[in-house]
Amino acid sequence: QVQLVESGGGLVQPGGSLRLSCAATGRIFGIALMGWYRQAPGKQRELVADITSGGTIRYTDSVKGRFTISRDNPKNTVPLEMNNLKPEDTAVYYCNARGVVSATGGQYEYWGQGTQVTVSS
Repeated sequence: QVQLVESGGGLVQPGGSLRLSCAATGRIFGIALMGWYRQAPGKQRELVADITSGGTIRYTDSVKGRFTISRDNPKNTVPLEMNNLKPEDTAVYYCNARGVVSATGGQYEYWGQGTQVTVSS
């Protein structure tokens, strides 16, 4: 059974920093794409950043220059460093993995349970 285990998050003042981590566990034979999404109250879930197994990265415009995503392919982890946080970054952050290759060769998508990030003074 594949699971995405998230850690990090919490309450931080504007201008502060947080680090989110996500590890994909289980019998995994490769993951095409890993990333982070967020959902604020009353809003749709949106992409924050993602990274392919080859290292191609996308960021949503509002986090460019402030957030950094990376990936450890052998460990199937995807940390997200968040700096200069703003109140509008407040949301539940979800880890996502797509193209997760199973022992049978099938490919699947998984989501983490979500972790709350609150930016407030």
